[in-house]
Amino acid sequence: MRKLSLIGAILLAGTSLATMAMAEEQAKAYPATLEGHVVLPAATFVPPPADAPADLKVSAKFTGPDRVRNDKPGSVPAIGSLSAKEAPRPTGLATPFNGQAVQGMSGIVHEGNGNFIVITDNGFGSKANSSDAMLMVHRFAMDFKGGTIERKETIFLSDPDRKVPFPITLEGTEKRYLTGADFDLESVQKVGDSFWFGEEFGPFLVETDLAGKVKGVHATKVDGKLIRSPDHPSVTTPPNPARKVAFEAGRSKGYEGMALSPDGTRLYALLEGPLLDPATGEKEKVDGVEVLRILEFDVQKKDWTGRSWKYPLAAAGNAIGDFNMVDATSGLIIERDDFEGGKAQACAEGKVDATCFDKPAQFKRVYKVEFTPETAGQLARKVGYIDLLAIKDPNGKAKQGGKDGMLDFPFLTIEDVVMVDPTHIVVGNDNNLPWSAGRSPQKADDNEFVLLEVGEFLKAK
Repeated sequence: MRKLSLIGAILLAGTSLATMAMAEEQAKAYPATLEGHVVLPAATFVPPPADAPADLKVSAKFTGPDRVRNDKPGSVPAIGSLSAKEAPRPTGLATPFNGQAVQGMSGIVHEGNGNFIVITDNGFGSKANSSDAMLMVHRFAMDFKGGTIERKETIFLSDPDRKVPFPITLEGTEKRYLTGADFDLESVQKVGDSFWFGEEFGPFLVETDLAGKVKGVHATKVDGKLIRSPDHPSVTTPPNPARKVAFEAGRSKGYEGMALSPDGTRLYALLEGPLLDPATGEKEKVDGVEVLRILEFDVQKKDWTGRSWKYPLAAAGNAIGDFNMVDATSGLIIERDDFEGGKAQACAEGKVDATCFDKPAQFKRVYKVEFTPETAGQLARKVGYIDLLAIKDPNGKAKQGGKDGMLDFPFLTIEDVVMVDPTHIVVGNDNNLPWSAGRSPQKADDNEFVLLEVGEFLKAK
């Protein structure tokens, strides 16, 4: 999920041609054709469990100015904007919300027969404003032929056995439900009788049973050293402003994607941003190109193997959205810029207005990457990509956003990709409820999922 602070005001034009060329070496563009489109409305809510604290019946109470508590549902209009230079854009929704928002789809697993596990991430964009957002896992039935999506089940995460090694928001309650102030879940895999989640605050790997009860929380180690973000529970603001706060992963740059090996023995956790030198703040690079670590975790031993690979970003400041395997040595990774909106709705040059996009999306791709045990420590190879801003729609399958036989996916955050068979993938967006408005400048984004025919892309070597 996009956090409230602006991560990337870096335009593609500002990236050197040499850097782009190196990062994109050997990568080839492949076509993607739309075969189905389902839409979950932005304003989709579920009640909290009956045994949850009454406070959780209303969510997003702390999303207003200065995060001052507001208990009156629908009293604060949501305003979307990526930077102070853009015109504020009302999205048509207002906070707080009655119930828990089924939003922010971040991480997906295909269970077969049109059934998918999808997670809601931390809540409303930050640790500070999401203490009333429950952590949830959903099962959806997606009928791409009929164009429908149905929520079949919602599982709420909890820690009754006190496995979480730090105080949680609902520490003194019996069920100890988890909230977006505890973890920022961004990726999910199902392994046997467990769910595994990659999250950003630690960053941690979190294991639960299939009912959402925490089994364990695993800290991150790279090259034998502990890796922490500014939101790690051990990182605190120093009493003296002259003292530095040391951390190795940027805020909102923990685990965004996490793939599972086909045999279920390894997790491949992918950071959203480069590792940082805690002394200088310098980002990890290879030959001037920003790289992200893919870290290998042994599911049976519940420990890091020490092996990692480096994913090269196509442009400095880009981020990844999701990661799932195709086979034992290749996977799919979403890479995106930090902008939203279609080019057809771009503002006229020099114009800044709420009814158009000042900086429309320019880079939204799914890459196929290859990495093997023999190449550990090296760059993952980008085999090819599809352009999510240029999806072919010859049969008019788009439910919204389609035009002239094409569909774009111009959302700020696109955080779901999974292969469903040898020729098809499903891609979905995180709508950052209630602020993102990439499909239309003044309408909160829905959660959209598209079924894409990409046989040539999946076979690429």
